[in-house]
Amino acid sequence: MTSTWIPLKTGPHPQADRMAVASFVCGLLGSLVFNVFFGPCALVFGVLALRRGTIRRLRAWLGLAFGVLDLVLLVVLSTATGTVSWHV
Repeated sequence: MTSTWIPLKTGPHPQADRMAVASFVCGLLGSLVFNVFFGPCALVFGVLALRRGTIRRLRAWLGLAFGVLDLVLLVVLSTATGTVSWHV
């Protein structure tokens, strides 16, 4: 019985890969709760991940898209209710 070592698929900068995942998670969370905080975080993490050369480019782009969606959702729902905080 032999064990083989299987390397994890990471790019040259593992921090960039983590930032791409963090961008995606913040974007998803922001579309549900507290989007005034999670939306900009998703945008910042996504841009930094792409600039640092992540191999998880799709997650970084999805994080950017969700971050923009979070801010648009905040503006639309805040305008509809007349307050900065909103609820569905």
